[in-house]
Amino acid sequence: MKRRDFITLLGGAAAAWLVARAQQSERMRYIGYFSGRSPEAEAPIRVPFLKALEELGFAAGRNFAIEYRFAEGDDERLPMLAAELVRRQVAMLVATDRPSASAAKAATATIPIVFTSGFDPVRLGLVASFNRPGGNATGVSLLTGDLGPKRLGLLRELLPKQSTIAFVVSAHSGATPYQIQEMQAAAQVVGQPLLVVSAGTEEEVDKAFAIMAERNVVAILYGAALFFQVISERLVALAAHYRIPALYEWREFVTAGGLMSYSTDRNEVGREAGIYAGRILKGEKPADLPVVQSSRFEFVINLKTAKALDLDLPLHLLQHADEVIE
Repeated sequence: MKRRDFITLLGGAAAAWLVARAQQSERMRYIGYFSGRSPEAEAPIRVPFLKALEELGFAAGRNFAIEYRFAEGDDERLPMLAAELVRRQVAMLVATDRPSASAAKAATATIPIVFTSGFDPVRLGLVASFNRPGGNATGVSLLTGDLGPKRLGLLRELLPKQSTIAFVVSAHSGATPYQIQEMQAAAQVVGQPLLVVSAGTEEEVDKAFAIMAERNVVAILYGAALFFQVISERLVALAAHYRIPALYEWREFVTAGGLMSYSTDRNEVGREAGIYAGRILKGEKPADLPVVQSSRFEFVINLKTAKALDLDLPLHLLQHADEVIE
């Protein structure tokens, strides 16, 4: 083969390779996935989300890629993270908590958004209605923000009725005023003494436990807060140190050594979000996809922790648990 022919052949091959790479880049769509949690705290939602996408034919690195952003419990960073992802011209935003969903909605009116939110998405302005979302957002409603009274009832089944229960909330969560109002109303109805304690930093958490020990609270109930999920192991360790029973928002607190949790099943939530993300990648519009309402709840008890706290759990409480960790 002549040198000129070889160079021509080589140049044609290179051009073909570049065209193929360009076509591959065109097919590769980018999802902007962001959360107020840490990467570790996000895993219970992220893992089933990715699995659902894979089942629909979307494999990370093959026909889509994800740009991850995590606020590590600092809600104030979320608008900046949303704006950053919008500037990168992602094909979709996935926002897996209430503050992230609000930040995504404020950042764009055109990029499709799949959210998961523990509060009413209509009241938050994310969608027009559950059945007809309209606009560019849809997702999964967890309704965890309305579970406070149920959690209070579970604690009251375990402890003396007239003893003080602490309700610990995050000072930096926009949902805190609503949660306090809801919990105080529920406690007043049943005559339950309630101590509201606010903690938005690790130093404030340490002070909160000192206050609760001084006030002789018999149990702790946590409000919904991304910050608490980021420092879950620290909260569990402090409860063990002060020997105060606690009921947490999510199962992961209990597997880490906490006493009890009651909430929605995050595996189901992540899966439903992944299914909607896949359907949108295939061409469906968020406006046409009704908001999914999470219907599965789980009550988890750590029996080993109960024994360490010298708690005699009522039989009916154990029978109603979806999972008992021994």
